[in-house]
Amino acid sequence: MLGLPAHLTACLFDLDGVLTQTARVHNAAWTETFNAYLRQRAAATGEPYRPFDPGPDYNRYVDGRPRADGVRTFLASRGIVLPEGSPDDPPEAETVNGLGNRKNVLLLHELRTRGVDVYPGSVTYVKAAAAAGLHRAVVTASANGREVVAAAGLEPLIEVRVDGLVARAEGLRGKPHPDTFLAGARLLGVEPAQAAVFEDALAGVEAGRAGGFGYVVGVDRVGQADALRAHGADVVVRDLVELLDEGRAA
Repeated sequence: MLGLPAHLTACLFDLDGVLTQTARVHNAAWTETFNAYLRQRAAATGEPYRPFDPGPDYNRYVDGRPRADGVRTFLASRGIVLPEGSPDDPPEAETVNGLGNRKNVLLLHELRTRGVDVYPGSVTYVKAAAAAGLHRAVVTASANGREVVAAAGLEPLIEVRVDGLVARAEGLRGKPHPDTFLAGARLLGVEPAQAAVFEDALAGVEAGRAGGFGYVVGVDRVGQADALRAHGADVVVRDLVELLDEGRAA
């Protein structure tokens, strides 16, 4: 009934863009952060100002990656290298971690003032997975995973959470490396081949494939179905509820 291979016993869900509608808030915070920095850099160097594109730039360089990796990867696409700094850098610091922390200040403000919306079809799917006895974990690059899960009312449905804070504490590499998904499977007590990965980010789909997981579901929220398949998705849906419809029809 879940539209998954019968041998699977666990589901590993990305958070932003799969279960919650915070991807738009993340995108807006990244856009404001990068454009402020790029304007400042253009004024200082005389280089032309070329703004961050919330479509291709976000999906290719930032979406699904740990915060510092997103900063580093996007700036590298522009030929810009900044000092790493440290995770405790203030938001005004002109370092990789400083820019990442600047973005997080903007994100937390949006979350606190606007709250968190969920994708109703995804919540329906997670409830169906729970009813079917499948284990359930959230695996997210966000350091705010606990707050987002709680604000979205998803805590009763999720058994395990692996987020950016867990990754930092345990030295786990971020997506597209499979480390965080492998940690989620381990905490649930299942082998990767027994688990399905649900991802909307290209880096996340790539991580699911690299980890040898039993099934990788690409969730296409932005019209990149072909790219999700190219990065390793076994199936691509626009919403998880489509998998329930497929399961009923099977």
